[in-house]
Amino acid sequence: MRVGGGAASGRGQRAREAPTGRPVGSSAPRVMALSVPGYSPSFRKPPETLRLRRKRVRSLEAAASPREQPEPAPRRAALAAGLLLRPFPAATGRGGGDPAAARRNPFARLDNRPPAAAEPPDGPPRGQQEAQDPCLDSNQENDLLWEEKFPERTAVAELLQTPQVSFSKSDIPSSESTELPVDWSIKTRLLFTSSQPFTWADHLKAQEEAQGIIQHCRATEVTLPQSIQDPKLSTELRCAFQQSLLYWLHPAFPWLPLFPRIGADRKMTGKISPWSNDETLQHILMSDWSVSFTSLYNLLKTKLCPYFYVCTYQFTILFRAAGLAGNDVITALMSPTTRGIREAMKNEGIEFSLPLIKENGYQKKKTSGTSLGNGEEQVISDDDEDESFSWLEEIGVQDKIKKPDILSIKLRKEKHEVQMDHRPESVVLVKGMNTLTLLNFLINSKSLIASSGPQAGLPPTLLSPVAFRGATMQMLKARSVNVKTQAVSGYKDQFSLEITGPIMPHSLHSVTMLLKSSQNGSFSAGLYTHEPTAVFNICLPVNKILDKETLQEELGNCGLHPKTLDQLSQIPTLGKSSLRLVELSDFVYNWRS
Repeated sequence: MRVGGGAASGRGQRAREAPTGRPVGSSAPRVMALSVPGYSPSFRKPPETLRLRRKRVRSLEAAASPREQPEPAPRRAALAAGLLLRPFPAATGRGGGDPAAARRNPFARLDNRPPAAAEPPDGPPRGQQEAQDPCLDSNQENDLLWEEKFPERTAVAELLQTPQVSFSKSDIPSSESTELPVDWSIKTRLLFTSSQPFTWADHLKAQEEAQGIIQHCRATEVTLPQSIQDPKLSTELRCAFQQSLLYWLHPAFPWLPLFPRIGADRKMTGKISPWSNDETLQHILMSDWSVSFTSLYNLLKTKLCPYFYVCTYQFTILFRAAGLAGNDVITALMSPTTRGIREAMKNEGIEFSLPLIKENGYQKKKTSGTSLGNGEEQVISDDDEDESFSWLEEIGVQDKIKKPDILSIKLRKEKHEVQMDHRPESVVLVKGMNTLTLLNFLINSKSLIASSGPQAGLPPTLLSPVAFRGATMQMLKARSVNVKTQAVSGYKDQFSLEITGPIMPHSLHSVTMLLKSSQNGSFSAGLYTHEPTAVFNICLPVNKILDKETLQEELGNCGLHPKTLDQLSQIPTLGKSSLRLVELSDFVYNWRS
């Protein structure tokens, strides 16, 4: 090969370059690599890179449309016989066929099936599938934060997505009813939707607001007609609506959200809490709280208060007067609890029971070994471990085998008791005079108040439907929203009413009674429950069921409407669940829990 310095030799040399871009048989790149820092022999110029990409695209296009090859005779015979065979390799081999049907990583999914290209026409849309997933990813958590900041927008979005609550056959109970079952859980939000407007609930006049407050304080019974033709002109309806939104709270700090308390550290972070490092102020707050707590219990004992809630940062307690929920004595339900709280209650002499746990062990199990409901893990009783080691003496090796110490035996026996901590199965029931002992225990317990964090030094929240000493009157927030929803013939008006706050059982029943009259017996509602209180709907052992006349005579001055009182006297039937969706059609309720 002749080496020359002319232009022709230069063009020939560039033509004989290898794909890597350096001349064949030349040592110049190696010299440059040694002399020029940062030089890469494998460097390609941009035009060369684009040229390679064009060739690669053309090769893929050529492979995507191969020439049709004749199928073998045995395959044609099998297809003629009606057998289902895989596609011919010539059509779906490497580099051919639909790119979506190309070979995939077998370790991507255990079932080794390719992802579906499209959703079936009868399946739910992707948005509903994500809504049914109980696990929240990071995007859903951001959506929850967005909902907290912009509740108005979320309400409108919900109405656009779900214009009306629908039920499947499995969700509707077997028998329809004109009344809802009693629900002792605390709701945080109610969203009512109807084809008729809720504008009557907005912008109450000063006289109507004052009349509603007076009716609440005096426990005035209001009876509305079954159907109201023009709700906006009904002053009686608007005053009764104002009356149903009022409740009593202690302590009260306008800048602090005092409900819910469980899991509220994030909402309280950054708020002003001058008592967190001031022991004197903490003592004053706790002393004032003790007076209010005692006042509430005395009202409950004299049947002037039907029930109240004690909300701490760890658990919630529901105190109910005698005669409610099928019990003839005062009852207190505490949930969730821990082994430490239960041991402290035992040491104080408080007699309690675990309604969801059998007395003969710490587990709720059947002889057939079936698992607990709602996906709870199966737990086996430790009856065999409680037996003595007498069998060692029978075989004469009691001295040769080391027996477990008493502490190890105790830890094994208490293993399952610890496993149910912070779960609905840990709910504790206290009855009768033991509730007074529980009152003293809570007042003197140091674990009732958080020692660190945003809730440090803050007494528990007391919620009651009636006034008590040191209480502050509060009102649930209500607002109506009107949106346009798509229909077959175009767009139709969809009206909604949103109520937020600590919605107690009496408020839920009162509001549904009012809307039954104002919306002509037709509306739908979504109910959002404070989950730690859903277990309050369990059915307790019934001692004595009072008839309506006796109930009205004994609890007639508790401050509730007679129909509301009659509903709260019913035996709970929802178990560990609570009302989630409610639909009223022609004055008949359907619900889902």
